[in-house]
Amino acid sequence: MKQQILHTPEGVRDIYGIEFSRKLVLEEKLQKVLHLYGYHDVQTPTFEYFDVFGKEIGTIPSKELYKFFDKEGNTLVLRPDITPSIARVVTTVYETEDMPIRVCYKGNTFINHSNYQGRLRETTQLGAELIGVDSIEADAEMIAMAVQSLKEAGLKDFQIHIGNVDFFEGLIEETQLSEEDEAHLRELIRNRNYFGVDELLENAKAKITTKTAFQVLPELIGGIEIMKEAKKIALNFKTLEAAKRLEKIYKVLVAYGVEKYVTFDLSMSGSYGYYTGIIFRGYTYGTGDAIVKGGRYDHLLGKFGKTSPSIGFVIVVDELLSAFSRQKVEIPCNLQNTYILYEEDRRSEAISLVKEFRSKGKPTELVKKNPEKSLEEYETYAKQNLCISMLYLKSKNEIEMINLVNGKKKIVTSKIK
Repeated sequence: MKQQILHTPEGVRDIYGIEFSRKLVLEEKLQKVLHLYGYHDVQTPTFEYFDVFGKEIGTIPSKELYKFFDKEGNTLVLRPDITPSIARVVTTVYETEDMPIRVCYKGNTFINHSNYQGRLRETTQLGAELIGVDSIEADAEMIAMAVQSLKEAGLKDFQIHIGNVDFFEGLIEETQLSEEDEAHLRELIRNRNYFGVDELLENAKAKITTKTAFQVLPELIGGIEIMKEAKKIALNFKTLEAAKRLEKIYKVLVAYGVEKYVTFDLSMSGSYGYYTGIIFRGYTYGTGDAIVKGGRYDHLLGKFGKTSPSIGFVIVVDELLSAFSRQKVEIPCNLQNTYILYEEDRRSEAISLVKEFRSKGKPTELVKKNPEKSLEEYETYAKQNLCISMLYLKSKNEIEMINLVNGKKKIVTSKIK
């Protein structure tokens, strides 16, 4: 039992020290961009009623939710995704609003992955949602904002993969498969098993044009030029309009100047069932999952009682931090703390000094020196705690001033009042 309480459960971890400081700095940079685009902060509960994330909403399977009960017997869940919570808030608070609503947020999400495989079950997500606008300009704004957020954070090598659920769904409709076979087809495509796709469609006696379209599908990854091929295999109005919309969105992205960060992938189907149009994922080196996840969900708010087109995205902060670490991208933390060390006979002077520092808004740590510890040990400790300078109040009215950045030291004689 003792060993168990000293460790965290599988899929969660402690974050502390310099890593946590970097995480806070990263979140501040990302939020700054969202605010620059005119998005306003909202906060939703960590847990909600089960129905907010139920099957009909289209989030994740029930078995992957962390469920528990309140004292009345209602089933509650730790949120696996913040977007449905935002949909609930918007429906409640902005019920009669007919102008665009821009909100942003930060919070932890919880998914009980069936196959752990090293993935975190608790992650921090920071995101934005644009409610009430169905336009190519709104789609492009979200992608441009995601790109600028990653650039502002310090990431250089990344790509935003863009697809359209309508293109993928339009092709699926033409297969005329049973519900079971359709689910199998989606799984095969998700796993990039196109040999399995060919075999499934062959056994189902799908039309030649349909089989050809699915054979071409894995090749529809690249720049805007792939839209020509996409329109050639468009089997119906839905797929054709989806490709045309992506072309129009690209023109707006060019105006934003972010086109070099964009890759189109028309085989994308979306991990959540509530996506209805454009979907996108951000990828970089050093992480096994997407660092950005987003898309349009025009019907989600309707499930809560407010019909309104919507689009949004999240940045998975923990994945982004992991990528920074593996790419050896430094997240500069502001070294601003002062460390005041004092001998026992100078306690009153040390307290007066620390009160003065704190009154001026300077974070200051106050420590009485242990005679058994060396000054060098305290210096090492202060550096680990992001201190920029150290003042050592010695006996005989001496103060040793130590610059923890460059190691320079000097001693002054001073009697603090």
